[in-house]
Amino acid sequence: MVKAFLKSGVMTTSGDREETHTGTPQGGILSPLMANIALSALDEHFDRQWRREVHTDYQRARRKRGGQGNWRLIRYCDDFVVMVSGLRHHAESVREEVACVLATLGLRLSPQKTRVVHLDEGFDFLGFHVQRRRKRGTQEQYVYTTPSKKAIQAIKGKVSAKTYRSTLNQPLDEVINTLNQMPAGWANYFRYAVSKAVFGQVDDHTWHRLVGWIHRKHKRIGWKELRRRFCLPGSWRIAYNGVAFTGASRVAVIRYRYRGSIIPSPWTPSRTTASSG
Repeated sequence: MVKAFLKSGVMTTSGDREETHTGTPQGGILSPLMANIALSALDEHFDRQWRREVHTDYQRARRKRGGQGNWRLIRYCDDFVVMVSGLRHHAESVREEVACVLATLGLRLSPQKTRVVHLDEGFDFLGFHVQRRRKRGTQEQYVYTTPSKKAIQAIKGKVSAKTYRSTLNQPLDEVINTLNQMPAGWANYFRYAVSKAVFGQVDDHTWHRLVGWIHRKHKRIGWKELRRRFCLPGSWRIAYNGVAFTGASRVAVIRYRYRGSIIPSPWTPSRTTASSG
């Protein structure tokens, strides 16, 4: 089946079929599968090391006393990050080890996408920005996970695209419904982080784009008339034909919901029982 996928070719924007001689199409459904198949070797390599060298608190403490670093690999399809507790040269050593494992698979790290960074500087992973910062009003340091700037710009760009002049022929209730679904779907992904303020920013951007859309559609309408005709009574919440703007803020934020212990893992050793007869 994988071979058939690889040889199936791609469909161009003009509707023509083109042969593919190497690799997988950008955004193709086969790419995540192929990444999981290939990079399972990387998982196995680090899992063996983890169980042998850094599995227990005692092992990690002993390595730390001996001037060694501790680490943990987190991977999702073809994207992964290695968290290292130690010095920069420990992280660089792990990076070289990753490169060696990938080389045996015919793969290599992307120089543009591979970095060694300090947690205080922060990094992006799966659309989130992870960074250690001082908690406001205290001197304590905490690791915060927030939607990345790229992810925020992406949803704002989609909202803007749905409120261009080319959409002025659509009914307002349809536009509102679309602008309710997109931010809400985006927010459901980012709800397990420090996202409440970001959700408000996205809603503020969406509201202004929606109001601008109404002004372009009804060129002579003033603010007083706009509020009377297109807002819920006593508020500035846009609504039309029974459809009210809700946006991303309606999604409840649940910070740092940890599910690692309940997600089935292929690396959990199977339990076997033996009986003597």
